Amino acid sequence: MAEIQNPNQQGGGGGGDTRSLFGFLIAFILMMAAFEYFAPKKPEQPTPTTQQKTQSAQNPASPVAANGTTPSSAAAVQMPTAPANTVQATTAEQTVVENELYRITFSNRGGDVTSWVLKKYKADDQKTPLDLVNHAAAAKFGLPLSLYAYDAGLRQRLNSALYVPSATGKLTAPGTLTFDYSAGGLTVRKTFTFDSSYVVHADVSVTMNGAPVTALLQWPAGIGDQIALPQYAAATFDNELHGKTEQIAVKKVVGGDTLHGSFDYAGIGDMYFAAIFMPDAPADLNVVTLSNTLDVPRNLDHPESGETAPVPVLGAAMGEAGDGVHVRIFAGPKLMGLLGTIHTASGGNLESVVNFGWWTWIAKPMLLVLRFFVQHAIPSWGWAILALTLIFNLAMIPTRIMTMRSSLKMQRIQPEMDAIKAKYAKYKTTDPRRQEMNKEIFDLQRANGVNMFGGCLPMLLQYPLLIGFYEMLMRAIELRQVHWLWLPDLSAPDPTHFLPIFVIVSMFLSQFFTPSPGMDQKQQRMMAFMMPAFFGFWMWSIGSGVALYWAGSNVLGVLQQFIMNRTNMGREMRAIAAKRAAKRASKTINARR
Repeated sequence: MAEIQNPNQQGGGGGGDTRSLFGFLIAFILMMAAFEYFAPKKPEQPTPTTQQKTQSAQNPASPVAANGTTPSSAAAVQMPTAPANTVQATTAEQTVVENELYRITFSNRGGDVTSWVLKKYKADDQKTPLDLVNHAAAAKFGLPLSLYAYDAGLRQRLNSALYVPSATGKLTAPGTLTFDYSAGGLTVRKTFTFDSSYVVHADVSVTMNGAPVTALLQWPAGIGDQIALPQYAAATFDNELHGKTEQIAVKKVVGGDTLHGSFDYAGIGDMYFAAIFMPDAPADLNVVTLSNTLDVPRNLDHPESGETAPVPVLGAAMGEAGDGVHVRIFAGPKLMGLLGTIHTASGGNLESVVNFGWWTWIAKPMLLVLRFFVQHAIPSWGWAILALTLIFNLAMIPTRIMTMRSSLKMQRIQPEMDAIKAKYAKYKTTDPRRQEMNKEIFDLQRANGVNMFGGCLPMLLQYPLLIGFYEMLMRAIELRQVHWLWLPDLSAPDPTHFLPIFVIVSMFLSQFFTPSPGMDQKQQRMMAFMMPAFFGFWMWSIGSGVALYWAGSNVLGVLQQFIMNRTNMGREMRAIAAKRAAKRASKTINARR
């Protein structure tokens, strides 16, 4: 694990001249003797063995024996009575900070957060409020806004100490909450400032015997809505450095890795929520990526089975080396409109935390259009999805016509293409004369204005739009727990399974009505059943919003194809297809005879 080096630690190695070395030692001894003689005398304050080890780790220059005691007081290892400057509580207490958006519960044990409830969001059961604290993971890896130190003993001491809070009970935002602790040379102050937004400001200082100690503010154990395997798999480590944003997938995060730089922000998120640290000013920061493993039930419906699976739990910590922590923390929903109003010190915002991958350039505009519909025209996300589906399919009509026209041209010359193939059928595929067959077919297609990719190109133009729309619907928190007609949650699968069944039926009808020139009847029948079955199975466990879009697209596709089949092109295609089918049937009968 990468660590911050103490400036007192100097690498050794290499020779030097002996006289210089002895001269340096004599000067050092004289300097120390003079310091001891002229320095004011202080009463000895022996400390516990673990504390002395912590001091040794933070300040290697102080001499500590192997047994954890200083040479001058090796016998005095018992804990003395607390000195007069000790600041610590005697009992554990809680302070609840509340505004219209959240209710945060702080504990003075560690001065960290035991609960971070978002009032406008519900847990997956849609009954209890959503708590951003992942309690199962936090019990093992630490609570939000606890402190991260590179020395495990110091980290344990910082997060288990009983701090003195500036207020207990309930505190209504805007306001400030401070936690103080001082004992055995260790002094800590944690100050949190709250307003009416999702953002909390934090100032943290840690010193040991008056010298600054590096301790970072951390969110170590994932997000509270992560209860199932896919939710953990969707986690990312998000950061922006010098204007370049990055989302590192959970499998690629290196636990305990220290990143250095002038970060605009850094933190963690999952599909719908995020916890992001934003420094007050650009500086050379330390950001630690945290990754641990937690066993969770494979089947949440039957946790009593005892079957579990290991999942990675992400966390992050931020601060300046030896200069405390001065950051703002955003902990809330990944609403694009909301994130656009939260600005970093460099003037950017957190919109990039909502990431649709390669398809952002399509998905983001679609989400903005969908949100515009809901805010100004159609106050329902379900109907807005269907309205956008209608617009999308109407825009694709020209590509459908292009595909149909290309298929018709190909169907017209199909008999001639079959004759050319029959002429060269006696030659093996490795025979050079097969190249002549390909040339004849190409010349025939060119003479009749047929482009072999003419039927594929329109579909290739549609795929980016389809994938972008899918990515948008899957990741938009706006659809989370949104009701529409019989659907209780557009981001969750249809509990009645009506939509997947409807997708299968509507897709079968679409395949049935769409001409497939040049395709063997057996292949056509196989596709007519396999494609609907495949997509229906996919929709069985996918969000209802996506299934609703797919079902709507199928219905519109059937209607469009039904109309196009009654045009001159459609009638000609059906006539040619019928003629080819009759010819194949005749050959089959003759072969049987």
